[in-house]
Amino acid sequence: NLGVDLFFCCFLRFDEIKEGDVVRHDGKRSDGYLEHIFKHAAKELFGVDVKEITYKALKNKDFQEVTLEKDGETVLRFAAAYGFRNIQNMVLKLKKGKFLYHFVEVLACPGGCLNGKGQAQTEDGKPDKALLNQMEEVYAAIPVRLPETNMHVQKMYQDWLEGMDSKKVQETLHTKYSTVNQTASNLDIKW
Repeated sequence: NLGVDLFFCCFLRFDEIKEGDVVRHDGKRSDGYLEHIFKHAAKELFGVDVKEITYKALKNKDFQEVTLEKDGETVLRFAAAYGFRNIQNMVLKLKKGKFLYHFVEVLACPGGCLNGKGQAQTEDGKPDKALLNQMEEVYAAIPVRLPETNMHVQKMYQDWLEGMDSKKVQETLHTKYSTVNQTASNLDIKW
């Protein structure tokens, strides 16, 4: 597995946000952070400047993968798993050791965040497709700003995290994985 520890965050007070401050990450929808991380990882790890990402639908439209090939070898393999059924399938594959992805974007709502139950629905309780399309258009019209070029993110790294390569960055933003011992419990979920 690649040790890709990419995480950008920004702490803003809403009363400090002005018109023009609202920006989005790369990606077609609000849940498409995978696209930014994929492009960033391709550039930083392999020197490849990815302009356009092509998703390949696997079992269904809510389980897709994106790969980067270099010299005939797949060097990055990302997936987007939306909806509980796909999440359950992903967990099962992980348990069996058959899940070969370097990064997975997981969202509970099929179709992503804009299609979630907290969004507007028709009177019969189904997603309002016209409204969903309109929300996606509005989101796509928001300017893209890469998190690493955002002055608020840079200030956070400088002031709070004590620089880009500090010990505090390693402790705060990077993840370490270790084996978890199984415990027998009636509360364990068997997927």
